[in-house]
Amino acid sequence: MVRAVSSRGAVPAITAVVRGVATAGLEDAELERFLRREGISKVSARDLPMAMARGTDGATTVAAAITIAALAGIDVFATGGIGGVHRATDHVTYDESADLAELGRTPVLVVCSGAKSILNIPATLERLETLGVSLVAYRTDEMPGFFTADTGLPLSVRADAPAQLADMWRAQRALERRTAMVVVQPPPSDVALTRREVEHAVESAVVAARSEGVRGGALTPFLLSAVERETGGRSLGANLALLEANAMLAAEIARELSG
Repeated sequence: MVRAVSSRGAVPAITAVVRGVATAGLEDAELERFLRREGISKVSARDLPMAMARGTDGATTVAAAITIAALAGIDVFATGGIGGVHRATDHVTYDESADLAELGRTPVLVVCSGAKSILNIPATLERLETLGVSLVAYRTDEMPGFFTADTGLPLSVRADAPAQLADMWRAQRALERRTAMVVVQPPPSDVALTRREVEHAVESAVVAARSEGVRGGALTPFLLSAVERETGGRSLGANLALLEANAMLAAEIARELSG
């Protein structure tokens, strides 16, 4: 993602909490340390004050990342998929990612490939609408499903060039709206999975989570790992490719905004 942003003439800045400092722009040595995952906690927006006060290291969720980006004056943020409304399990009938609430109150343009496939995507769309989060499809007419381009869920606003997205963001900021704008683009076609195989893999993963009693913060990484196994590693390849594509698009939007 760092190389992708730089290749489009923009400046990459990875967010994290580094030994208690909320940071936008990890140094190479810091990034290497974080990628070793030793003593690195998962930090959402609500966890930022505690991580800072304790002087700990934290990898940021979308909610925490856009909080830091907004404070740093960064308009454009790229990720793989946003959090959303979880599918019901035997243990949890309703669970919603903190990403959604933060998107509803933090003015950052977020480029992603939709909500993660393990989530309830129709319900996530409804929550984004309720929270007043602008949603724009990039070179597609429907909501992507993270690993797949096909969900059958149409979106009403489409853009086909970074300049159009930049214009929409300028208009939103002119209105002084304190919400995010979420730009969704499908995963690259050469690595995207079909809707059928994604659904099969996710359903199998959810069954495994139920049988093992996985819940809370451990649920998302468990489900993603299970889907990776079910797809023979193809979901990981799609994930890496869409991260790079989203970083490139975010950089192109940033360039338009700086022009």
